[in-house]
Amino acid sequence: MTLKAIIFDVDGTLADTEDGHRKSFNKAFAESGLDWNWDVALYDKLLKVTGGKERIKYFVSDFLKGYTKPENFDDFVKHLHAVKTGHYTAMLREGAIPLRPGIKQLINDARKAGITLAIATTTTAENVTALLEVGLGKDWANYFAANGCGDIVPHKKPAPDIYNWVLNELKLAPQDCIALEDSYNGLRSALAAGIKTYVTTNPYTHKQDFADAEAVLDDLSDLPHFYSMIGLRA
Repeated sequence: MTLKAIIFDVDGTLADTEDGHRKSFNKAFAESGLDWNWDVALYDKLLKVTGGKERIKYFVSDFLKGYTKPENFDDFVKHLHAVKTGHYTAMLREGAIPLRPGIKQLINDARKAGITLAIATTTTAENVTALLEVGLGKDWANYFAANGCGDIVPHKKPAPDIYNWVLNELKLAPQDCIALEDSYNGLRSALAAGIKTYVTTNPYTHKQDFADAEAVLDDLSDLPHFYSMIGLRA
């Protein structure tokens, strides 16, 4: 196989963002007059569900027994998530969440080698922009031929929808691409779309089941080793 494209997940893959998300959720809860608090142990459980709005709903349904939902619950969740996003993007724009080791170099080397780059994530477009404007510069969007994010597909990871959407945008077959993920749900999503997947773990995901991944790495600090695995000549 000649590698034609690398498709990146964002949260936990491009940057260790999950604790930033957790803290931003807690700020949104406090600002909204809620006594909810997601500590690390609880958030680890909540990460079973992808998508911020979906995670709030999962928390309410499975961890708040006896809670009476507001009348317009979907609107309540959307507003709460919007407040959270404001706190999170402010954190990103302050440079509080840098790209993970090797990520920027991989992106630059892949572009020089003529490899197409794309994004496949459940996070919002606003979050992606805030992260990558700091990490890659104002012209970051020019680096990626497809930016699959947020609610543009009906089903989030582990469903393959977002990867299928990206493949359609790139007009490439799954075997022409590799995916870079950090979580079990992400791995399942990419594999379900037929894409060979490499995993870089983080503190929230390092104990998850990655038996079907092409390789599992702590990070990309050893880029020559990773390049030899994927067949990239930098």
